[in-house]
Formats: sequence, C-alpha cells, structure tokens
Amino acid sequence: MADSPDPGPATTVRWRIVALLAAFSLVSYALRTNISIAAAFMRADLHLSQIELGHIFSAFMIGYAIFQVPAGALGDRFGPRLVLTAAAALWGLTTLMTGALPGVVGGAAATLAVLLGVRFLLGVAEAATYPVAASAIGVWVPPSERAFSNALVIAGMALGSAFIPPLISRLMVASGWRASFYVTSVFGFLIATLWWWYARDDPAHHSSVNERERRAISAGRELPAGGSVARGGPRRHVIHWPLFRNRNMLLISASYFLDSYVLFIFVFWFYLYLVDERQLSILRSGVYSSLPWITALVVVPVAGRVCDVLSSRRGPRVGRRVVAINGLVVSSLLLAWGARTQNAGLAIASLSLSVAFLMSTEGPFWSGAIDISGAHAGTAGGIMNTAGNLGGVVSTFIVPVLVERFGWMVALATGSILGLASALLWLLIRVDEADRGSRDAAAARAAAPHARTLEPRPPVM
Repeated sequence: MADSPDPGPATTVRWRIVALLAAFSLVSYALRTNISIAAAFMRADLHLSQIELGHIFSAFMIGYAIFQVPAGALGDRFGPRLVLTAAAALWGLTTLMTGALPGVVGGAAATLAVLLGVRFLLGVAEAATYPVAASAIGVWVPPSERAFSNALVIAGMALGSAFIPPLISRLMVASGWRASFYVTSVFGFLIATLWWWYARDDPAHHSSVNERERRAISAGRELPAGGSVARGGPRRHVIHWPLFRNRNMLLISASYFLDSYVLFIFVFWFYLYLVDERQLSILRSGVYSSLPWITALVVVPVAGRVCDVLSSRRGPRVGRRVVAINGLVVSSLLLAWGARTQNAGLAIASLSLSVAFLMSTEGPFWSGAIDISGAHAGTAGGIMNTAGNLGGVVSTFIVPVLVERFGWMVALATGSILGLASALLWLLIRVDEADRGSRDAAAARAAAPHARTLEPRPPVM
C-alpha cells in the first residue's frame, strides 16, 4: 500500500478563530461604552437627568449580569457559531436603535423607556461574549494553548479600553452623538457576518483545517469516536447544574469576584482618582487613564503564553496557579505602593503596572474554567463571569464610600488586600480535577451511536 502524501505544515485556522473572538471582545467593548461617552450630549439633547442616566447605565448591567450563565449554556448547547452570530447581530440592532429612536418616538417618558429597553437588550446580547468565547476556545484550542488564546481575547478588551473612547469622542464632536451609534452599529453586523461565514462549531467541519492541525487541536484531550472535538448528542438540560456545586468552580469564581472588585476600581474610578487625588488636569488625566490598558496589551498575552508553557511542562494545576498567584501578588504590591507614593508620575506608573499584572490573570482564570468544566465551558464561563460582575457591582458601591469616609489610600489598600485574598484562593483551586458530570457526558457521547464520526475534510487551496 502506498504511503499517504505529506499533508504539509499544519494550518492555522484555530488562530483565525481566536482572532475573531478577540475582535468580538473589541467590538462588544466599543458598543457598550459609547453611551458613557455620549452621555453629556444625550443629557442635554434629550433632557435626561443624572438619575435617569444612571438607570440607563444600570439597565445594561442588569441584562449583562443575569444572562451570563444562560448565554454560556446556550453556547454549549447550540454552538458558538449560531449564538455569537445572533448576539452580535443584536448588538448592532440595539446600538442602531439607541441612536435612532430616542426623542423621535413619543415624549420624555417614551424616550426613557426606549433607552432602558434597548440598553437592557444590549446587555443580554453582550452577556454571550466571554462565556461563549470560552466555549469556542474549549473546542478549537488544545489545553496547551488555552491561556494564551484567552489572553488574546481579553487583550481585545484592553485595546478597546485604550483607543476606542478618543475615537468615539472625535466622531461625536464632528457628527453628533447619534452618528456615533449609527457608525459603531455597523461593526456589530460586520463581526456577526464574518463569524457566521468563517467559524464552525467543530474543527472537523471546517474545510480549511488539515490533518496536522486537527491532530494539534485534539492533542492532550480525550476524543469521542471519529475524532470530533465538538459537542455531540442531545441533552436534557441546557444548563449543566452540577457545576454550581463543583468545589473548584466555586473557588475559581470566588477568586474572580475578588479580582474583579480590584479591576473595577480602575474601570470606573481611575480617571477621577487622577483628577481629585493627584490634581492632574482633565486633559492629562484623560491621557494617563489609558496607560493601564496600553500596558495590559503587552503584559496579558505574554502572561498567557507563560501560563501555557508552564502548564505543558508542570501540568495545568501548577501552570495556571503560578501565573495567577504571581500576577495577583505583584498587582497588589504595586497597588499598595502606588497609593502611598507622593510622586504622581511614579504613582501612575505603579498603578498602570498593577492593572496590567491584574489582567495577566485572565488567561489562567478562563483557561482554568475550561479545564474544570470540560464540555460545559460556556456555562462555567458564565458562572465565573457572573461572580466577576458581582464583584464589579460591589466595587462601584464600596469604593466611593471608602473614599468619602477614609480617603483614596484606604480605598486602594482595601483593593490590595482583596487581591492578595484572591491569590490565596488559587492555592486551593485544582483545575486538573475536571467536573465529573462533564467527564461522564463526554464518555457517553463517545459510546453513543449518534456520536459524530465525520472525517476531516481536505484543506481549501
């Protein structure tokens, strides 16, 4: 029998999938934050009060928080291709409506109702972003590359945090606040179209994946018959409820709650800290407030890669744990030192690095959730990100109270202590102890007669 021809080097379709997921992260950030930049213009044009604006902002957060787990579970059940396509299309539609409907349909009460409704729907749709991205990475990326892949997705958010606000601001000044929603809505429809056209729920179903890449993707995991890595077979329940009782899932979620408390200090309060505490001008504060996210663009992918290398050599428990603990400890120390130093320049540098090292833990967190949950990565991502959002909500309430009563030093020191507590929890997390229900489901699908047995298709030239 003649030898099979050399299939050539492995294709890189999985990295294009990851790049698209990073683009989802970037676009979702742009569409959720444009209203905070437009708020001053909208308040004057639509005669909205400060309290009404707060309700509009909260409508997004409510939808975003309560639909994390359902969105992730839908990604597990119906596949990331369909769910992310539908989600991004809804991003575009609700963003378009945010610009088109207020002040046009009905009076003041109708305007408020429209904004509350469309921002709630945007929150519901954006809830799919990171849990379903985790579901896709769980299928498309081998364990040895998951931390780096998740880090790249988070880097998309950091990129948006650094560069999207000034771009949207210029667009609003040039063309008005409604135009900013019209223009940014296009990116929701665009990423939905690109994802539906290129993505597949299973590498075995993608015509551009060759045999070598298929083997690389399946390396280090147990596969059902036929070599398919995606989900197979019907399920009675969309949500995998045993994950809510899984010890490691609860621990990693608690750690992420504390991690996110600290991160949201910088998301919501860093700009005001620079103005009020460091006495910087509004213009300089606007420039310096982007430095943490620019720094994170470099640190986060590097940390993700280090995590994967350590996980390959020492196992995922050690690899994820070492990078997460080091990132959290270094971040906490830099946060404490930055709060104490009298030199404004050193404080900004220290706090920017603190954010970067804090975000360096995103790779270990998200890859750890995938490791724990197996075939239910979307649900696990939803659980963990719900905890993270709760940490953010607590942070937004607690930080201003601490600042008002005790000052910024105490507020930042509290964040430093909670960061260290988050690191300590990682000593108890065992990501290599996969959820038993996920293992049983995978074994059942492997033995089931309806398990997928599709042969990989030849690459498209």
